[in-house]
Amino acid sequence: MSDTRLPLEWIAASLRRERTRVGLSLSELAKRAGIAKSTLSQLEAGSGNPSVETLWALAVALGVPFSALVEPPAPAVQVIRAGQGPAVASEQANYVGALLSSSPPGARRDIYRITAEPGAARDSEPHIPGSVEHLIVSSGRVKAGPRGEEVELEPGDYMAYRGDVAHSYEALLPGTTFVLVMQHM
Repeated sequence: MSDTRLPLEWIAASLRRERTRVGLSLSELAKRAGIAKSTLSQLEAGSGNPSVETLWALAVALGVPFSALVEPPAPAVQVIRAGQGPAVASEQANYVGALLSSSPPGARRDIYRITAEPGAARDSEPHIPGSVEHLIVSSGRVKAGPRGEEVELEPGDYMAYRGDVAHSYEALLPGTTFVLVMQHM
């Protein structure tokens, strides 16, 4: 895979924009997200190395989709080659999520390409209320779904489940990839 780091300036600008929009101080947003104020300050300054977990916690605390914090400015025609695109790695597992398409105005869905390797599961806390996840396996094998209701899926399999409850993803074979569509109500 190519470089999977997100440009920190996208994250910094998005965090400042969304925090200002909802009228929260650095301290209050950090408290709501369960992260250190210094971590949030570094992120807004364009430094640090945010994980999926940190960015999801901030998105939930701000009441916005994850993509609102990581989406780049979109050109008129957009092509994202396999292994490219803005991506964030997990701290918990060998799991990388690459944003392929964020919700356009008036719609509330994001599309991700996920690459994952066997090992630890990637646990996800609940997303904003009303979220639904749609998962389509491209290669490998994955065990995913709400905690206690996980299902094993193979290439071509599709599943949908509530994203506003705790859930997880676990690659069962090397080279596991899937498309994840986040639908926000």
